[in-house]
Amino acid sequence: PEDSLLSEEAADDPRRLIAERVWIIDPLDGTLEFGEQDSAGVWRDDFAVHVALWERGNGLTLGVVGLPARGVIYSSDAPPEVPQSPAGPLRIAVSRTRPPGFIAALESAGSAKLLPMGSAGVKVMAVVSGEADAYIHAGGQYQWDSAAPVAVALAAGLVATRLDGSPLKYNVPELLLPDLVVCHPDRADEVRLLLDAAGFGLDGASGAGAAESAG
Repeated sequence: PEDSLLSEEAADDPRRLIAERVWIIDPLDGTLEFGEQDSAGVWRDDFAVHVALWERGNGLTLGVVGLPARGVIYSSDAPPEVPQSPAGPLRIAVSRTRPPGFIAALESAGSAKLLPMGSAGVKVMAVVSGEADAYIHAGGQYQWDSAAPVAVALAAGLVATRLDGSPLKYNVPELLLPDLVVCHPDRADEVRLLLDAAGFGLDGASGAGAAESAG
């Protein structure tokens, strides 16, 4: 009963900032996709349900991402084994409505293949499942958009940081989390070079590989 809640569907309660445990929930990530059909008239399946638990002193301790239309649930308690990343151009999951411009240029140059899809949870799970090598987002999200997916990704051994390599922080006063990258550890150096070249570098950031939460 003393747990706090941070959710897209509720007003922000400042008491969460002094709570020992905070549940970070997005009941429907990918609202647009949930109510949309593709060109063939088939309902889209790229939406997700996110539930994460943040605990003081430990950060994100639990993450569950459900993909209802696909009948799949990913949990940080039992993360799947991430397949080896195949050789070749980076497969990058991006927003289908607002992909980063510098990523589109990479596809034109033949050094990356873009995989547009909805829902941050779906995109991060694409990296977890081996469908993509990385998910890069620069258009701004809120804490509930990525907390659960990042918890699952880290438990599975993936790299998850801000675009400049600094740690992701949750249960902080600012709800907006401007950007993030989640990638396969085998491609982390390649992704870091890409981001540095795009102007997102931070001195000493190349070794950052895990999210932190404000304690």
